[in-house]
Amino acid sequence: MPRVECPKEAGVVIQVITFDRPDPRRMQYLSTTPISLSLEDKLGAFSSVPPFDELDKEEEVERKRKAKLVEKLKLHTVIKHSRTAKELALPIILDQINCSAELNDLMQSNISMVGTRLRRKMSVTERVAETAANLRDSVLLRMKQAFLRNLWPTVSHLSIWLLMLTRIVAEALLWLLDWRPLPRLGALKDISATAQQLDIRLQQFCYWPAQYQTLQRTSGDWMSTSDSHPEYIRFYNSLWLVANDVIIGIALGSYVLENADLVARQVDTIINTYSIEGLQRMITWLTDYPAGLKLNNELAKFLADLFLWVIDYWDGSMRQLRPLLPYVVRLIGLSSLAGASLPISLVSDLVSLLTLHIYSFYIASARIYSWQLTIIISLFHLFRGKKRNILRNRIDNCDYDLDQLLLGTILFTLLFFLLPTVAVFYATFAGARMAIIALKAALDTWLACLNHFPLFALMLRLKDSRRLPGGVRFELQDTPTALRDDTATATGTQAMAPTSYVKLKSVPLPLSQTFSQYAQLGHRLRKHYLSPHVFLCLVSGQFVPPIHRKNLYSLQYSMLPVQRVTISELWELLRTPKKVDSAGGHANGHVVGSGHSKAKQGRAKSSEGYWWST
Repeated sequence: MPRVECPKEAGVVIQVITFDRPDPRRMQYLSTTPISLSLEDKLGAFSSVPPFDELDKEEEVERKRKAKLVEKLKLHTVIKHSRTAKELALPIILDQINCSAELNDLMQSNISMVGTRLRRKMSVTERVAETAANLRDSVLLRMKQAFLRNLWPTVSHLSIWLLMLTRIVAEALLWLLDWRPLPRLGALKDISATAQQLDIRLQQFCYWPAQYQTLQRTSGDWMSTSDSHPEYIRFYNSLWLVANDVIIGIALGSYVLENADLVARQVDTIINTYSIEGLQRMITWLTDYPAGLKLNNELAKFLADLFLWVIDYWDGSMRQLRPLLPYVVRLIGLSSLAGASLPISLVSDLVSLLTLHIYSFYIASARIYSWQLTIIISLFHLFRGKKRNILRNRIDNCDYDLDQLLLGTILFTLLFFLLPTVAVFYATFAGARMAIIALKAALDTWLACLNHFPLFALMLRLKDSRRLPGGVRFELQDTPTALRDDTATATGTQAMAPTSYVKLKSVPLPLSQTFSQYAQLGHRLRKHYLSPHVFLCLVSGQFVPPIHRKNLYSLQYSMLPVQRVTISELWELLRTPKKVDSAGGHANGHVVGSGHSKAKQGRAKSSEGYWWST
């Protein structure tokens, strides 16, 4: 611990703030604001599709309400302290602390320019070693210059042209995935999970060159004051996720290709067991007093025959397509070589296609149940001598004739006793539809983890939490001031002023903010599927719309910009060379002078910094 020589009679209290010097080479820095792992322009980018436009409005109103409550709580404080000059200067002080390591390196590299020093004569061994080192450095320098002068321009031009050609192809595919035949119809990427996965990969491919160029252009700047740390994390996190996706996909694809026939038979068995034979057994069971419930035999038999006829027709269509199933399985296995996310999205689309008859059953039964329930409610109002006023949205009294009341009573009785039969079939198909939605949600959650899981950020947190700052905190250290004063009095020296030691530490980014996108996704899922409105829709027979893919899985696009770099901008970015100064370094670099190599021998490195105030 450092000691400040200040007599006790001065009447001041000394505070010494110590800190571990951030290493800019390891991208360590202090910050009062948490690092952002998602792009700022993603806020509100996916709020135009119902029902998320209303959800976003509700969330915005709730945020404003909480902000007003916080402002009111500030007004009710007993003692209000205005911020001191040191508190206002804290961001500037943190910037100076972040630059301390680079300032130290800069001063150490130019220490030979301060004053004159006498050098002793080198021995013969030292002169031979220096000559050999200079010869090796000169040979390596000439080889590097020859490569940069003769081969590198050709290689770079070919790479740029190849990259631009692939970017044009990717742009055409992106336009095709985003094309809408009609304004009211959705794009292909908003309907198909496979198309959306291809869109994500193509957008990542279009964004990686711009990210890499941004990181390369900021590498010559002062690393402590650079704003590229979040971009660095996002860039390498996406690379790690794609690499892991490809590795998992190769392992999965090799198993599927080696056991294609076995997998095809298992898939065929699952389809027949659950979507055809199981559904036939369930419908047959509903016609014969299910769970002891007395149903209308004629209506139950009519509905069962109708649904069984559709299932038989669907089974016949599936039998014609069954010989193609092994080829479909092999195609999914081959697609796994591009990553595990692609076969998962293909399976999700296949589930939607193979359960199309269940979706149609759910729509038909829900429509019949809703119509019958609406008519029953209307006849119930008629039976009580009332009617619904649509213009004023209320129930008014109404005088009916005897014939109207008699006919309404008869129809009400018939529909009321037929309602359990229709409700049983509707509940069966609604439950099957909810199970399919749960399966597709599980597959899409797996896709979200493969595309957006903060793997690189978690590894940085485990390896070095100071690379993911979430704020700063001050910890008061155990300072034996009284013991120091007693020692000074006993030895007859002058008593020192009271000194306290405070440790400035970086607070790592909390896991709640690391997984904030998943928390937001879970919140939206809960508000859509577990809300009272959804249960009311299920009870009343109204259609429960699935969450739009553009809004439900916007999490996967949180590390991609809303407006991607155009082809012309990418061309200018790739063709613009780095600016190099006359000293041979970057224009924004901080390497100065020629005594850098000489000063390395006597450099005194320190990882502890001090900041004291009175």
